[in-house]
Amino acid sequence: MPGIDECLMEAMTLPGARGASLVDWNSGLALGTAGESPVGDHETTAAETAELARAAAEFDSFTASADDPDGAQEPEGQPPVEDLIVTTRAGYHVLRFVRTSFDSSVFLHLWLDRDTGNLALARIRLGDLAERLVLG
Repeated sequence: MPGIDECLMEAMTLPGARGASLVDWNSGLALGTAGESPVGDHETTAAETAELARAAAEFDSFTASADDPDGAQEPEGQPPVEDLIVTTRAGYHVLRFVRTSFDSSVFLHLWLDRDTGNLALARIRLGDLAERLVLG
């Protein structure tokens, strides 16, 4: 089971990976980073992606299911959203929420080059990394 640094280094082995981070979406702080940042500063990227993650995790439009339109609470430790994908002209940003024993307010952020990245593979591998990540 990898820790934060090992997890981010493994994420950076994905085709087209430009940068990776583990972010707390409550505070907007990067808990760990690897590679480049789209804006040249990992802390700015963490704060900006945290805003996006927080919006998706807190708005009923994204968290309510067809079976439960009232948006019942997720089981404890279960993230409210599985992942988010943002596509830009130059790349992809994949935010994968991480299940934890506390409040599940962290996510993995992977920035991929659009020409060399494999979005489907990245999504699958980030899911695996999120399951194996040891926080504590």
